[in-house]
Formats: sequence, structure tokens, C-alpha cells
Amino acid sequence: MKAFIHQNDQWPEFTWNNNDFINLLSEVRNLQGRLVGKMETLGFELRNEALLDTLTLDVLKSSEIEGEILNPDQVRSSIARKLGMEIAGAVDSDRNVEGVVEMMLDATQNCFKPLTAERLFDWHAALFPTGRSGMYKITVADWRKDTTGPMQVVSGAMGKEKVHFQAPDSELLEKEMNQFLNWFNNDKKNDLVLKAAIAHLWFVTIHPFDDGNGRITRAITDMLLAQSDMSNQRFYSMSAQIRVERKQYYEMLEKTQKGDVNITGWIVWFLTCLSNALKSTETVLERVLFKAEFWRKHSETTMNERQKKILNMLLDGFDGKLTSSKWAKIAKCSKDSAVRDINDLISKGILQKETAGGRSTNYELIGLPADN
Repeated sequence: MKAFIHQNDQWPEFTWNNNDFINLLSEVRNLQGRLVGKMETLGFELRNEALLDTLTLDVLKSSEIEGEILNPDQVRSSIARKLGMEIAGAVDSDRNVEGVVEMMLDATQNCFKPLTAERLFDWHAALFPTGRSGMYKITVADWRKDTTGPMQVVSGAMGKEKVHFQAPDSELLEKEMNQFLNWFNNDKKNDLVLKAAIAHLWFVTIHPFDDGNGRITRAITDMLLAQSDMSNQRFYSMSAQIRVERKQYYEMLEKTQKGDVNITGWIVWFLTCLSNALKSTETVLERVLFKAEFWRKHSETTMNERQKKILNMLLDGFDGKLTSSKWAKIAKCSKDSAVRDINDLISKGILQKETAGGRSTNYELIGLPADN
């Protein structure tokens, strides 16, 4: 047997055993339907809140899988601007944040448009606006050239590297990608969730770019999952769940890429991960509903604009701990004003001191649902 799946004579004529995952696929489809039904019962504003939270989570976690930590406030602000939403505490976003947001929104908001090489090149250019990955100059908006040797995924110290995977040679990429894109745009016989599992494995195995392949793979996956939901509104994040299961994800990828073209094991793993993603979306919905109920409950409560601004930031998922110093900085007020604002909200039963304690006093919203 050849070392890697793409070297197999049958590549990419994948096979699988339907009986091994038919019940799992049915469960995923049922969970999707229940989630869509639940979202339809919410009003327009609540659906938008849930959409914004989900897309923010998706962008953050897809980048985090690759070891890149983005600023949550920048991501959320960028998405809100591009979707025409007004949010409290909006901030300017760095170009690298704008790029990954642009890619994810194009994949999901325009999920029914064909996927072309030019569209993929646009996504890649958005991810690497400087033409560099870190310090290194890379080929941008074109297939990789392999000028420094084959594209490999390796680990270990220099001289003791372990090759986990080696991608197809660069001279094969035009043919490989034409085949993939033709299948992606024209295959109608496979269930769209099953198609998302196949597309994810197929694209990441081709690894057509110098860098950014993982993030683009997950954007393609989201594109097909949006098609499967018959909606460009996203209320669950596959990337967030892959981040949770990252170790198993890479282990399953390596095992599949070193196997034959029967990818049943990969499909079972993918569907299980997707099922977990759909179940964990309750956390997002819980926070959205809490925010709506919070403002309904406090519609008559007297608050100044500083308090409203920071409460909205807490309701949207404040990054880090809230102290009086941070309050003063964010609200652009004096420390004394910040302390008065905080004490007023404590007296009204809205804020409380965190029980954990520490060198400085931190404050939290009473009853706010915890993130997973």
C-alpha cells in the first residue's frame, strides 16, 4: 500500500460503509432540524444576537486551532459591521482579523454560490494581506509552488522529525483542484452533511496553499453545512467543537491520510464531532436569551450610558476580568466615577464581587450563564 491516501490508485474515489453511520447521520439531521425550529421561534433581534455570537466563536476557534489568538472584541465588531448590526463597545479591527472574517462571511452568507479557484484565491489573499505568514514570504492567491521541498506536516526536534503527512506534489495541484471543485459544485447524490465530511478531508489532504489550509478547509465545511441547513444563518460552530477535540481531530486525520480510500472511520468521527457541536450550541442560545430577559427585566431600571455600555459588553462575553480600573478605561471616566457606577449596580442586584478574590477586586453579572 502507498504511504498516503492521495498516492492510492483509487484516489479520490472514496468509499464508505453507510450502515456504520446511518443512525449517526440521522441524529445530526434531527439536531439540525430542532435547532432551526428553535431559532425560528425567536424574534429577529435575538436571532441576530445568536448569529453574531456563533460567527464570532467560529472565527476565534478556527484561528485558535492553528495557534493564532485573535482579539474577541475585534472579531465581534468586524462581523457586526459587515452584517450591518449595531453593538455596544464596537472597536476597530486589525487587517488579519478583517481578512478571516471576510472569508468566513463569504463562505456562509454566500453559501449557495459556486466555489471556484478565484474565490479560494480571494479567501487566501484575505488571510495573508501582507504576503507573509509570520516572518516568511509565501505564495498568496495561487497554489503553492513547493520551492523549498514537499509540503509536509512534521513534528519533533530538528534531525529527529516525524513526518505525519506529505501533500501531493505542487505540479499535480491544478489537476487535483479542478477535480475537487468539479465534484464540489456538481455532486448532487450525497447528503450535504456527508458531503461536508468528504470535502473537509479531501481539501485538507490536497493542502493546495503555502499556509492557511486548515482555516480554508473549515470555511469550506461551514459553507456546505450552511447549504445543508438551507440557511446562511449559522447557529452552531463546527470549528469550536474541533478545537475542543483537536487532539483526536489530528489523530483521525493522520490515520485516514495514511489509509486507503475507505473513509468510513473519518466520516463517523466527523459526524460525532458535528453532533457534539450541535448539542453544545445551547450555551450560545442560553446567553442570548439571558441578555434579552435581562434588558426586559431592567427596562425601567435607571442606568447611565456608561453602565449600559459595559453591561452589554458583559452580556456579550467580556474578555478577561472586570475591575474598576478597566471600567474607567473602557467608559473613559475617572476611577471614582467607575467605583460609583459599580456600587450603584451592586446595590441594584445586577453586579456582584467575584467570589474567587485575588489581588484586585473583580466584578461579574449575577446569574450570567457560564461559557463551556
